[in-house]
Amino acid sequence: MKSNKNIVLIGMMGSGKSSIGKILSKKINLTFVDIDREIEEFEDLKISEIFKKYGENYFRKIEEKICLKFLRLENSIISLGGGSFINASIRKMCERNSLSFWLNWKNETIIKRIYKSKKRPLVMKLTKIQINCLIKERSKFYSLSNHRIDCDKLDKVEIINKILDIYENK
Repeated sequence: MKSNKNIVLIGMMGSGKSSIGKILSKKINLTFVDIDREIEEFEDLKISEIFKKYGENYFRKIEEKICLKFLRLENSIISLGGGSFINASIRKMCERNSLSFWLNWKNETIIKRIYKSKKRPLVMKLTKIQINCLIKERSKFYSLSNHRIDCDKLDKVEIINKILDIYENK
């Protein structure tokens, strides 16, 4: 039996939330919402430009507003930004009407994907050790999700099938 809750994808930047969400939404015909894209559309700026122009605090306020708006939807697949789930209000809203899935990867895998990335303002100037610390800190919050998918030995189809198996049997 299919759940009528949202599927919320959480995890570090570079964990595949957007790409998995897009494929998943096509497969089960649900609306896909990428929070980072919605923020960029709302502000008419790239996230890196928002950080540069207004700073992280401003970004987090906009992120909360946009997340809470879209988390009110039903039967949607929502890809949160890497830092969204740290926000208590966003986590609480996820608990209400969503099943959250943490796309978990080994730290080395994430570091390889995001190190020196120009489009990821939070880690642009961080060392690999600092990124590792950020992953550890955020993982404490990600572990509060409903489900954890360990992705390192899985391909996209296997990740999607794991999510669907849980979602359709809730």
